[in-house]
This record gives sequence, C-alpha cells and structure tokens, in this order.
Amino acid sequence: MLYRIGILKGDDIGLEVVPVAVKVLKTAAEQYSDIKLELTELPVGYPSYLENGETLPQTTLDTLKELDGWILGPIGHMAYPKDDAKAINPHPILRRQFDLMSNIRPAKSFPTVPALHQNVDVVIIRENNEGFQPDRNMYKGQAEFMPTPDMALSMRVITRRNSDFVARTAFNLARQRGKMKKVTAIHKNTVFKIGCGLFVDTCRDVAQEYPDISFDTMVVDTFAMNLVMRPQNFDVVVTTNMFGDILSDEAAGLVGGLGMAPGLCVGPDYVMAQATHGSAPDIAGKHIANPYAMIKSAQMMLAWLGEKKGDHFAIRAAQDIDKAVESVIGELKSVTPDLGGRVSTEEMGDAICQIITGKKF
Repeated sequence: MLYRIGILKGDDIGLEVVPVAVKVLKTAAEQYSDIKLELTELPVGYPSYLENGETLPQTTLDTLKELDGWILGPIGHMAYPKDDAKAINPHPILRRQFDLMSNIRPAKSFPTVPALHQNVDVVIIRENNEGFQPDRNMYKGQAEFMPTPDMALSMRVITRRNSDFVARTAFNLARQRGKMKKVTAIHKNTVFKIGCGLFVDTCRDVAQEYPDISFDTMVVDTFAMNLVMRPQNFDVVVTTNMFGDILSDEAAGLVGGLGMAPGLCVGPDYVMAQATHGSAPDIAGKHIANPYAMIKSAQMMLAWLGEKKGDHFAIRAAQDIDKAVESVIGELKSVTPDLGGRVSTEEMGDAICQIITGKKF
C-alpha cells in the first residue's frame, strides 16, 4: 500500500520535532514490506516566507491535493509581519480548503510523567472550521466586525453537516478504542438554544446508528469542572470549535502540558498530523523540545490512513510506534528535559526507533 505524505516543518521547534517524527514514521513503516511511504517536503511558514515571499505558496496547496495526508509542524504566526498579505497563518486555510472538519486531541497520563491525575485516557474531538472562528466560518469576509467604535460583534456558525461529521468521528473512534465505548457531547444549549441545540440534536441523531456506544451530553461549564475533578470518567468527547479548543488545553494540563498533546485534523478525503502545542521560539535551536506530541500526531495519521484503506500492516506499524513511545516514556532514560531526562530531541527519537526495530515492547 502506497502512502503519499507531505512534510511541512513549520517554524521554530518544528524544524527539530518534525524530522524526528518523520524518522520514527519511516522506521515503523520499514518493518513491513507491504508499506510504501512517498514523502514530499513542502515549503510553509516563516522559512517559506524568507525563501518564497509567502508563508503558504500556491505550489504547496496544489501538491497537497495529490497526497493522502501531511505532517504540519507548529506555526509561529504571531511573529509574522503584520503588514504583508502574504505573511498569513496557514492553519485556517489548510483546515478549510481541505475540509478538515474534525480535530482529534487525545490526553493520556503516564505514571512516570508528573500530572494532576493518573489513569487518564480521554480524547476530545472539536469541530474545526466553524464556531466563532472568524477566519474560517465565512465564504468571504470576516465573521467579526465593529458597527460602531464601541461595539464588536462576533458571528458563530454551526451546521448540521459539520456537526454530523465530527459526531461520526467520535462514535467511530469510541468503537475503535474499545475502552468505555462512550461518547459525551459538550454544549451550552441552556444559552445557545439554536446553535448548540442543532449540534446536540445532530449528535443524538448519529448516536441512534451506534447502539453499541453509550451516549450522553453535558453542559460545557459542568464538564469543565468534571474534567478537572474526574477525568477518568470520560472516553471520547465531541464538541464545537471554541469549546473544544479550550477544553483540550485543559485536558493537556491534567496530564503534563501541551508537550504531551498530539492532534489530528481529518476530513472526508485528507488527514493532517498537527500537534496541539505552539512553535516555542524561546527554545528553538536548543534541541531540547519534546517530540512526543509530533511523533504521536504522525502515529495517529498512519493509523487513520490504515483504517481508511483497510491496511492492517499500517495499523500494526502505528501500534508499534505507540508501544515504543510508551516504553521510552515509561523508562525515562531517553526523554527530553521537560520530562525529567537529559537527552536531546533527536536522541529521544532515536531511542524510540531502536525499540521499534528491536520490537522490545
């Protein structure tokens, strides 16, 4: 089975963690002769701006259309020039242009990593292209504006189509995980009776097609409290864009921070591996960035593609990565300083590769 994967390193620590994730991905695939990876490096972010005069060249977009998926490193868009229309944030464009509606964000605790809670294994799925995000919920123009100097208005968009897609993503994932087999839909229909009402009603409709998965709903503020107090009670959580953005960071904080927060953006045709954390310019070039989130994002991408194509070899390779990562973190001998170790970003990746090749799970 051939997998055509784009490599977009991004900014700052992306130049360090993405190559490590790629190396781990290649190592896992090489253990199975039936898996063929075709990797294409593409310009994006500030390095692309310096070389090509734009942060997201049209050639990159055109090439991505021919691929199965891609790895996107962290983007430091807040540091981009503010007065140049070609210095844009690639995130919303990639998510919207390739219809990447579901953003899958796991949060898992490890006994060796300091965390507020142990035995946590929850996945938060947020809708990716609507909500209050003014840069991606309109066909043209912005959904945030000021009719007077003293009034700002933000428009929220919820559609049945996108709500249906993220709900199905959640139920399918709950079925694949085989843990609690539980989906919880988060909303605020006590206030947003129409918007959140449409979202929750759509989730309920989808739930009828998954009788083997339990389903419940919870108001967002109640869920935020319960997530802090009893995160072990949750399995797969699905919600709207902004709620999911906030809650997934909260979940990451429970298990060790954003360095432990991988992410995957999926749509009907494409998949993008993208860690939740930012580009961390303060440690860029020091080779101490934790590659866990980027490696796990790439692992999730391979697993998703394997499920989509019915390729059990790709699924097994993804499982190998998962087991190797857990082994390295479990021993704490070859981890980066933020996890209590002393090795570099690259050395942590090498340790994971060695376990994969040696099959020492």
